[in-house]
Formats: sequence, structure tokens, C-alpha cells
Amino acid sequence: MQTLTDLKSYRVLETRNIEELKSEGIVLEHLKTGARLVLLSNEDENKVFSIGFRTPPSDNTGVAHILEHCVLCGSRKFPAKDTFSQLLKGSLNTFLNAMTFAEKTIYPVASQNDQDFQNLMDIYMDAVLYPNIYQKEEIFRQEGWSYYLESVDAELQYNGVVYNEMKGEFSSPERVLYRQQLNSLFPDSIYSKEYGGLPEEILQLKYEDLLAYHTQYYHPSNSYIFLYGNMDMAEKLEWLDREYLSAFERLDIDSRIDRQPAFRKQTYVENEYSINTHESEEDNAFLSYNAVIGTHLDRELSISFQILHYALIGAPGAPLRQALLKTGIAKNMVGTYMNSIFQPVFSITAMQSNTEQLSVFMDTIHDTLRQITTEGMDRDFLLAGLNTYEFNYREADFGHFPKGLHYGIQIMNSLIHEGDNPFISVETNQIFERLRARLSTRYFEELIEQYLLNNPHSSVVVLKPRRGLGQIQEEALKAKTRDYQQSLSDHEIQRLIERTEALKEYKNTPSTKEQLDKIPMLTRDEIATHTSYINQHEHFVDNTLVLHQELYTNGIGYLRILFDLGNIPEELLKYAGILKHALGHVDTENYEYSTLSNQVGIHSGGIYTGLAVYASTKQVDAFKPAFEFSAKILYDKLDFAFDMIEEMMLRSKLNDSERLYEIIREMKSDMQMYFVSSGHITAQNRALSYHSKSGYFRDLISGVAHYQLVSQLETDFEESKDLLISKLQELCKAIFRPENMMISYTSDAEGFTLLESRVQRIKSGLHVDASAEDRVIGFTPAQKNEGLVAATQVQYVAQSSNFLSKGYAYHGALKVLKTILTYEYLWHEIRVKGGAYGTNSNFQRNGDMTLSTYRDPNLKASYDVFMNIPNFIRQFHADEQNMTRYIIGSIRELDVPRSPADAGYEAMARYLCRFSNEDVQRERSEILSASAEEIVSLASMVEAMLEDRYICVVGNEGKLQSDKGLFHELVDL
Repeated sequence: MQTLTDLKSYRVLETRNIEELKSEGIVLEHLKTGARLVLLSNEDENKVFSIGFRTPPSDNTGVAHILEHCVLCGSRKFPAKDTFSQLLKGSLNTFLNAMTFAEKTIYPVASQNDQDFQNLMDIYMDAVLYPNIYQKEEIFRQEGWSYYLESVDAELQYNGVVYNEMKGEFSSPERVLYRQQLNSLFPDSIYSKEYGGLPEEILQLKYEDLLAYHTQYYHPSNSYIFLYGNMDMAEKLEWLDREYLSAFERLDIDSRIDRQPAFRKQTYVENEYSINTHESEEDNAFLSYNAVIGTHLDRELSISFQILHYALIGAPGAPLRQALLKTGIAKNMVGTYMNSIFQPVFSITAMQSNTEQLSVFMDTIHDTLRQITTEGMDRDFLLAGLNTYEFNYREADFGHFPKGLHYGIQIMNSLIHEGDNPFISVETNQIFERLRARLSTRYFEELIEQYLLNNPHSSVVVLKPRRGLGQIQEEALKAKTRDYQQSLSDHEIQRLIERTEALKEYKNTPSTKEQLDKIPMLTRDEIATHTSYINQHEHFVDNTLVLHQELYTNGIGYLRILFDLGNIPEELLKYAGILKHALGHVDTENYEYSTLSNQVGIHSGGIYTGLAVYASTKQVDAFKPAFEFSAKILYDKLDFAFDMIEEMMLRSKLNDSERLYEIIREMKSDMQMYFVSSGHITAQNRALSYHSKSGYFRDLISGVAHYQLVSQLETDFEESKDLLISKLQELCKAIFRPENMMISYTSDAEGFTLLESRVQRIKSGLHVDASAEDRVIGFTPAQKNEGLVAATQVQYVAQSSNFLSKGYAYHGALKVLKTILTYEYLWHEIRVKGGAYGTNSNFQRNGDMTLSTYRDPNLKASYDVFMNIPNFIRQFHADEQNMTRYIIGSIRELDVPRSPADAGYEAMARYLCRFSNEDVQRERSEILSASAEEIVSLASMVEAMLEDRYICVVGNEGKLQSDKGLFHELVDL
């Protein structure tokens, strides 16, 4: 086997052991082109590859973003125009996407299957270097933007996937604020440009500009290639050179990212954002202070400011956060530390404030920081922040996001800014050691003085609300479009009609079988037929159920204490969402809440509260609702975790009305942001609440119904506070009772030995109420079919139902149907033809079906697409190769690598949902054996569910009004 030094096409620049990642790190240069490569060789079977390019924007047209979409629509070797969607439904990838950032674009893939990984590398390399955009202008017009004119008498319109994506993006005031923050601090650098594209300026981008941008930047000489995991690195490098890199000559490409010169004095920027016509402009402004903090290459400074962010404003009770909240000038205070850009930014923002409060905002920041630097920072806040980040770095749990990809993005951030050490972002052990030693010095106070108090490279940004601004902008665009249309000659009008027809034909013409066959694919024989199970043991300690998931966890225990909410009456249960936010964020008998938070940060990886629903897979509307405490701790800190949970649960002071009001205000503010940023989830969950008891519960404790309660409490707090306090106290006594408790613990066998005595101790302190009723609480869902009005320029369309209630059973073929609908039918009808950014379908094991769209310019048209699904299914046909493709894509979701924490949680959830190991294996077997005939047989089931018409939309006020006949009522969020 060849070694890297045997390769004649590369120069090894550096080799080093990366202790933190248990990896060998290698930096290379491709001799012919100058392409830069970084390898992390280790034992991780979840292999990662990415190729990225430095892509500085020169304007706000979003050319880099649109190009990212376009290159995945077919290439020289893989000409199918829907290559990306084919991979989503026919690969075992554990990650597949592309990402545009302010200064770079990357194309990452990950897979645990060796052949699948090689296939993905080949497809992505061909896509970025030889895309079909040079042959097909329609790709640009589909993914970027295009005029639409269907007849002489029709109204000229715009459409395009990225165009609609960015309309949705800039419907969020937080995104508008972010853009203004960067504009204010970096007027002379690339960060003053909107890399994603401003919707009104996307319309200025020409096809020729897109091609020129690709020619300029998508070349190996401007590339950064990353490989991670357990593979033959020399073989991969030889293949890259032979198949791709050797075909190019070295070019001198100027893609430098210049540093913004420091300001001599602070700048001030004021702008507007849109709110609904029914919203108040009072208490809706954003006030933001922003300061530039060195450069990304100073890793020690960057981690120091992550700790300072936690200690000053991120932690509950953090001094700057509390000082600002005490002024009463805003309903929420947030801090951010943006460290992914070359010159990181520390920001402090007052949300839902007023412009008249700006001087109070700035004076409070200045006075509080000056006091901290004079009197000294509370070391517990700093130590908690340091331990929290160090725990997170060492745990390396990024959920379903492959950790190799996370490391790759960090390394590329260093590479593109030409730092001396590309591994600086992942080598953190010594940094944490140095910072721990500096806790006894004035190091952090001096950072505050230098960068936050005496830093002229800073800005103040005020974002003011304006009623109906979105509608005003839409009308202005329509007027401009009408003027343009009226200026066109008959010949030009006819040309637009022809181009529209050509684009429609392109969208409606499927890739040929010959084109699809060129996309490499595994066979069914290469897919594992059996599921690997987590070793879960069932114990009873003093009649309390304890589930132990026995896994290697590197000495970390993942504890979860659950309390059944099934016997809590609805009138009391609706306050559970508020209780979840209060516990751990109010004082207790022995701790102020800030001290409690610091102790948790110092001694654990976090203790959290949550609410969960475990819906039965066997019985309609049967589910287990639970209030949960979860903790991440080292084994020797198990006693601490139980002590802190017991303190929060049994000794919290829920009668502090001033603190409760702060929590209510923050909750309302956070939920308002969430409704716009995750409108598809909001609409889906609300639609489920119309017919599903578990959906009704979710809505009650975290959805629209919960928001309505929180909003009412915030508005009428003085009149409602006594009732709120009474309900929270009563709720604690009803929930935290021994008969309601069960425990789940993920650890190795050694870690479990410490658990039993602690279970008995915590149980003995719980509330006992001999008169408590053992009742089963019933919910009464009602079909509301609402249009939820939000300040957004796009729609989030959802529909739901339940097949168990129709007499149908769950079957693995439904996983395959989901893949077919999401990445074939809905992808084509909603995304390709309709221009929406995204779409999804789901058939859950408890019978719930959901259909949704994301950042959708349409509304009624999308429901028409949903209603036609049964016809699509009845006409569905697929040969063995295509069925295999759908099956592979469906199995992929079952085989995503899981961290020990996620694996333990999944095992527990299956237990509570009554989905046994035998059920898991049966589901897998049903997926692997699924046939086209089985898919066709599901049409009647889907038709029966769609007839219920449980629908909900989060959308634009004007669009909802124009289609209001679809809804029972319109509700302003």
C-alpha cells in the first residue's frame, strides 16, 4: 500500500498528531494546481469529504449562493438534472448538502459505506468542476430567479428557489439585524455584501454573471479539499489527482479576504423591518451594540470571548444580562459571538424595545462593564463558562451533524484566512489549560476593557419596526415590474412567453433513464439486513422503573429523570411549558438562580428541563407525556446531578413574581422568533393538534396555544401573577410524585453501579398526596384550519391526519413512500415547479401523517399538489433499479450514526412508544422488500387521510387574505 510520501503529485507540508481528535493531521499541496488539502486520519467509520472554494461576494446578488444550488443540477459525467435529489433518495450518505458562507462555499458529503463514499466524492468533484450550467441556462432560471409570463394578458412575475429562500430569510428581523450589524462594522470588506442575496438585488443577476463567477473561482487552484475518517488516504489522493486535479493548470486567482481597517470612532446605523399591520410599533425595536474582536486566527482570544459571552450575558443571571433586564427597557436581551467570520463580532441586543431607550441601553452596558472591570468578574461565572465549553469540545456531540464535518469547517476557516496552523481551531487542550490558569489574574477584565469598553471598531445599530413594510415593498416591486412589462415591445413580450414555456418544459421533462443510470448506486445486497440493537436493561428500584442503556460513553453518564403527566388535568397542565422554563431559572431555598446555574456549569455538562411526548405505535391516541430532567455528568458527579435536580424540583421559589415576569417576557420573544424561522414546524404541529391528542398536548405546552397563554400572561401580568404562582406550585406537587417517576441512564456497566442508592434517596423526598386521583386525562381536539398571519413574505403550508384512526397499520413501506413523495413528487411539484425552498412528507409510527412546504411563494397551489398525491401514487411505477434507489434512501434514515447520548435516548423512546426490537427489525425487512405494487396499494390510505383536510398555514397577510376561503379563521401571531 502506498504511503503519502510515495505520491508524486503532492507535497506533504505538515504532519502532526492531533491529540484532541485522536487523529493524524496532514497538510498537503497539489503540485500542479496548488490545491490545498487537509487530512484527518483516524478510526471513525463515518467518513467525510468536502471540497470548498473561497468565494468572496462583490455585490448583493447572491451569485455564490445561486451557484451553490446550480452546480448540483447535473454535470459532465452525471448529467441527470436532478442529481442532488437522486442522491437524497438513493444514497446511504450520513450527510449530503452544500453550504454558502460569507467568504466560502463548501460541498461536503459523509458516509459509513466505502463504495457509497467513493461514489459521492466522484459526483461532487464532477459537479463543482464540470457543471451543466454552461449548457443549460434553465438551471440558473430555476434555482436563481426568472421572469414568468404565460400569456400576453398575464401579469409578469418572478420566481426561483433562492429568490424565495431569501425572501423567507429576510422576513426575520433577526436576519435583517445581522445584515445591518455586518454592514455597520465592515463597510470596506466583503462582509458588507449579502452573500445569500438580497431578494430585490437577486433580480439583477444575469446568467452570464453566474458563468463568469464559476470560471473565476471554481478551480483547483482556489480549492480546499478535506478528508476525514478511516480510509486509505493515499488511494483517495491518487484518485483525486488522476480523475480531476491533473486536468487543470495552476492559476493565480485573487480571492483574498482583506481585513477591515479598524475604525477611529464608533458608527451608528438605523434601519427598518416589517411587522404586520395589526402589530404595534411600540416595544418592537431592536437596539444592538457590536464590537470587532481581533481575528479568527487568534484561537485563544476566540475561546476567551466564548467564555465571556457566557459569563456576561449568556448564563442565567449573568451580570450584564441582569443589569439590562432590570432597566425594563426591553422584553429580552441576547448576546452573540460571531466567530466564524475573519474578524469576529461580539454583540449585545435588546429585543422588543424602543428607540427612545437607546441612551439607557448604552449607559447600562458601559456602567456595568466598567463596574465589572473595577471590582472584578465573578470567577464562578467564568469557571462555569470555561468548563461548559471545555466539556462540549471534549464530548464532540453534534447530533446528526458528523463531527468530521464540524472539524472540516473549522479547519477551512483557518485555511482560507491563510493562518500558519490550519489545525488551530481543533487543538484546544492547551488553550483551556492556559485560560484556567488565568482565572486568578485580570486577563478577562482586561479583555473587557480593550475590546468592549475602549474599542472604536464598534457600532450601534437600531432596527425600527414599520407596519406593513413588507407589503409596501411587494407593491413597489409589482409597480416596477408593471412598468417594465409595459415598456416591452410585442416581440419582447413574445420572447418572454417563449422563455417561460421553455423553462416549464425543462422543469417538466424528467431526466432520461440513460442519464439516471450514470449515477452510481449500491445494490440491495450491499445493505445490512439486520439492525444492531442497543443493550438496554430494565430494572426496578423500590418499584421505580430504571432503564439502563449499556454503552461506552468515555466516562460520561447521560441521566434522564421522567415524570408522567398523564394524570394532570388540562387546566393545570397548560402551565407545564412555563414551569419547564422556570425551574433552574428561579432562586431555590439554597441557591440564587445565577449561583445554581454556575454550579451546574462548573460540575457538569449541563442539566436541562424538558417536556416530551412518547406516542404509542400500537394504539390510536395513546401516548405518554412526560416532564423531564436531563443531565450530562462524569460518573463521579452523579450525586451532584441528583442534588441539583432535587433542588430545582422540590425547592424552587416559584413565588418571585418579578423573576417570573422576566421569564414570561423572554419566552414570548423567543416564540415570536421561532414562529417565523420555523414556520413549517409551527404549521405542522398546529395542524396535528386539530385531530391528535398527542398533538393537542404538544400545542398546549409548546405550540400556538402555549404562546397564546404566555402572551396573555405577559399583557395582563399584574392581574394574573397570583393565579400563575398558584398554578405553578400546584403543578409541582401534582407532577413530582414517586408514582410518576421513572429513570433512564446511559453509561457503561461501571457507571451504572452508582445509580441505585440515588434513586431511592430522590424518591423519598418527592411529594406524596394520598388524595391524588389516579385519573386518565382526555383532550378534545377540534378542527380549526387556521391561517396564522406572520410578518413573512413566504408561506409555510401544512396538512395532517392519522392513518391508525382510519384502521390502517404502520408498515415499513411507508418509509419508502416518504422518500418517494419528498424527493420525487413533492420535490418536483413544490420546489422545482413551484419555486419553494423546501418540502417534506412524513408517516410516523404512531399513525400521524404530515405534509409541509418551506419558504413557499404559493398557498392554494401547494394544497392542490397535496390533494393530487393519491393520483400520483396510483400511477406510480418503478423498475428494480429505481425501487432499490428509494429503498437505499429510506434505510439511510435508520442508519444515521448516533452519539451515545442520542443512542441511549432512542432506546428509551422506543421502549416508551412500545416499539420493540422485533418491530425495528420487521420495519427494516419491510423497507428492504418493498415493491412498487406495495407503494401503489397505499393510495387509498393517503386519500382517506387527505379527505379530512386538517390544514394550517403560517404565511403572509396578503396571501392568506386572498385565499381565506381555505380557512375557518385567520389568526394574527
